[in-house]
Amino acid sequence: MTAAKNFPARISIVTLGVSDLQRSAEFYEALGWQRSAASSPEIVWFRTADSALGLFPAEALAADAGVPVTGEPSFRGVTLAVNLESPELVDAALETAVAAGATVVKPPTATHWGGYSGYFEDLDGHLWELAHNPFFPFTESGSLDLP
Repeated sequence: MTAAKNFPARISIVTLGVSDLQRSAEFYEALGWQRSAASSPEIVWFRTADSALGLFPAEALAADAGVPVTGEPSFRGVTLAVNLESPELVDAALETAVAAGATVVKPPTATHWGGYSGYFEDLDGHLWELAHNPFFPFTESGSLDLP
């Protein structure tokens, strides 16, 4: 099978459906993330090391995708992750998330694969992992440099 040349291996934008746009934007700002000037009253954008994070009202996002709104969120089979340079930075990031209103789902612990990881939910139940993976180095720009 030949590789498709018209489908680049990258994730440019992750858009989260949120129940209260302003409240969610304030949560991510409390993490230290900077709102992009591209934001508008309808969608809020945050620049990340490799991509962008968008916050959009959940019902409007479902309508845009042409799917029904299913009610209260539950585990969606997806996690978002922030890899950090040390276990201490994982702990510090989790403290920042909790101070901003996040709920700890799993406190950070040493993992069977040699790293350190824990999980929290944001204000709308989106599941985030904070991890230190000693086998995944970073570039100078803060991107993962996967082998």
